Amino acid sequence: MLIVKKFGGSSVANKERIYNVARRCVEEYKNGNQVVVVLSAMGDTTDDLLDLAATISAKPSKRELDMLMSTGEQISVSLCAMAIQELGVAAISLNAFQVAMHTSRDYGNARLKKIDTERIKAELDAKKIVLVTGFQGINRYDDVTTLGRGGSDTTAVALAAALHADACEIYTDVDGVYTCDPRIVPEAQKLDEITYDDMLDLATLGAQVLHNRSVGMAKKYGVELVVRSSLSDAPGTVVREVLKVEKRMISGVAVDKSPARISLIGLHDAPGIAFRVFNVLAAEGISVDIILQSVGRDGTKDISFTVDRKDLDASIKVLEENLSKLTAERIECEENVAKVSVVGAGMMTNPGVASKMFEALYNEGINIKMISTSEVRITVLVDQDNADAAARAVHNAFVAQD
Repeated sequence: MLIVKKFGGSSVANKERIYNVARRCVEEYKNGNQVVVVLSAMGDTTDDLLDLAATISAKPSKRELDMLMSTGEQISVSLCAMAIQELGVAAISLNAFQVAMHTSRDYGNARLKKIDTERIKAELDAKKIVLVTGFQGINRYDDVTTLGRGGSDTTAVALAAALHADACEIYTDVDGVYTCDPRIVPEAQKLDEITYDDMLDLATLGAQVLHNRSVGMAKKYGVELVVRSSLSDAPGTVVREVLKVEKRMISGVAVDKSPARISLIGLHDAPGIAFRVFNVLAAEGISVDIILQSVGRDGTKDISFTVDRKDLDASIKVLEENLSKLTAERIECEENVAKVSVVGAGMMTNPGVASKMFEALYNEGINIKMISTSEVRITVLVDQDNADAAARAVHNAFVAQD
């Protein structure tokens, strides 16, 4: 069997944990399997590198940031390869250029386009464990690119698809996918399995156990994932297309404390205004999430929406530059907000989900600022100070009683 194993930063945070990963990989190898390992940077290395860059430049170029941040994963794979060799098994570390992992030209948030598998296959045929840097690739200019935070998950899934691996295992510091972050909701339950669609929604809405693009890629190429702990032998959670047991009404509750809310007040109530607003944002590569438009009054209307907080300054800047074109009287923004979401395909066949969620929040005295719904999820915007309490209330209303 060919198995791809991905280990996150906490799993290789120090010498002891690197040796733990090495032993797990050697054990798999000695069971007669071919092993490809994808590693993230050690512990908080990526954050430390970003902090270091900030001491040099207030606005470093994205190209140079990618060049800097790619070094973290190279340290991880080389040290782990040394550990595996110390355990008596041949191993080799490869970076994105050596593999070659081709991406789009974008720096900071590139997308994988193609992986050349010849080098990896040759090293596997030479009876080696192959360790590959996660989170990075090369663009058409032969420059290093990074895939965005959490991108090592996507690297692992892409390799599993390209190599037609028999298994793809994602190792983290928790032993599977939970119905909510156990640090927020201690009573959260571990799921034995979850569908790609539900996992994709949870990851997109703030659950940090998997990178959302990795889940989308796994679904596209039919790569079954197992999310497991690197510190125990617990069986973990399987992410697949079809569940073996009946779907729960709610798969999980997600919390995202990264959004900011922007409101455009006094827009002309005329056709095309909403298009102008979101077109100028799209031109700057700014993604928008929850959108709320007021009923027109006295020839004007208001539009509120959320963006990632890191995009807030850029959003305000481009909106202010186009204020007269957009016909807005003023712009208001709020940073102290958070999204709380319930996700589950079972919601489609269970009426009254929204009412039950809103009742749970009402009983806790939590005000709802904005609402977004689909057939399989409900998201509300609340004060960030109330986010954890909201998650606990919603989780207790649904999951604890499911």
